[in-house]
Amino acid sequence: MKIKSILVSQPAPNESSPYLEMARKEKIKIDFKPFIHVEGVDAKELRTQKIDLSQFTGIIFTSKNAVDHYFRLAEEMRFAVPDSMRYICQSEAVANYLQKHIIYRKRKISFGEKTFSDLLPLFKKFPSEKYLLPAADVLSPDIQKVLETVSIDWTRATMYRTVCSDLSDVKVDDYDMLVFFSPQGIRSLGQNFADFKQDGTKIAVFGTTTEQAAIDAGLRVDVMAPSKETPSMTLAIEKYIRNLEK
Repeated sequence: MKIKSILVSQPAPNESSPYLEMARKEKIKIDFKPFIHVEGVDAKELRTQKIDLSQFTGIIFTSKNAVDHYFRLAEEMRFAVPDSMRYICQSEAVANYLQKHIIYRKRKISFGEKTFSDLLPLFKKFPSEKYLLPAADVLSPDIQKVLETVSIDWTRATMYRTVCSDLSDVKVDDYDMLVFFSPQGIRSLGQNFADFKQDGTKIAVFGTTTEQAAIDAGLRVDVMAPSKETPSMTLAIEKYIRNLEK
């Protein structure tokens, strides 16, 4: 079976995306549709979690979403974030994004390389702060694991949720391959298309947790990334297409 059309469960990328390059090279149609989106909790719900923003001297930011929702709630609760606040960011990109909300210069900002475990030396360097972790409703087990190994005072605050998008305008049966990047994306497929039968439709997944969610949902995983040979989803799909043509 030749792959002629692919639906990627993410927002449309910019013009330099490897997906668009792959579409041209392989002569296939690639559409983009986010299967999930983020919704913020309100100040009332945050208070039910017994979170008082003024009690924290440091914040751990894992994503741009976490940054936006922390400052949104701070404004909603009329909390003026002090200049003395320490920011520990998972990556340089997240740290730079802080400039959207604060004057970056002269603030206490540190960041890791890429993964959450890269922050371990920073927690050891600044162990005395009382840290707040603004997070989604589902916390990565890796984050929990790392934080349990360090001697710091930290509190999780659920500030936003990942929810299933309305996909009533999508016909999944029109596509030869569906591409997923999170367990929530798999959940959205089941919620929006209760009668979906995989049959000849190929399923591509990124990450072991997404793979497990697909298997648990009774789906057959045809393409898996990342791997040593194919570190990106586009490379994994291209390899799969080439093997099919053989």
